[in-house]
Amino acid sequence: VQLQASGGGLVQTGGSLRLSCAASGHTFSSYFMGWFRQTPGKEREFVAAVSWSGENTYYADSVKGRFTISRDNAENTAYLQMNSLKPEDTAVYYCAADSINSLRYAKSYAYRHWGQGTLVTVSS
Repeated sequence: VQLQASGGGLVQTGGSLRLSCAASGHTFSSYFMGWFRQTPGKEREFVAAVSWSGENTYYADSVKGRFTISRDNAENTAYLQMNSLKPEDTAVYYCAADSINSLRYAKSYAYRHWGQGTLVTVSS
């Protein structure tokens, strides 16, 4: 599966953005989808994940209550709605997909397929 992330940009503190991850291929609906983020000099950090059905969602503590992950299997697209953005949310955001064990949703090494990244900048 190939992934294309989009929707990043510059936003002020408290603002919102919605990231999209469009997938090609016929196996999207069987994959876990995850969002990770990375800043220079730091390791890639888990943000959120959603199970293949969309029924189960998982979040990092730092974004819980502010971000919402969802997916539309008919459209082969996953989304990350980001509200109440903070300067510390500034990062390159990556979407990822794979048929993983649900216990490993937060582990970047568990995902084989990655999008190219989209930059989110939150100004103070």
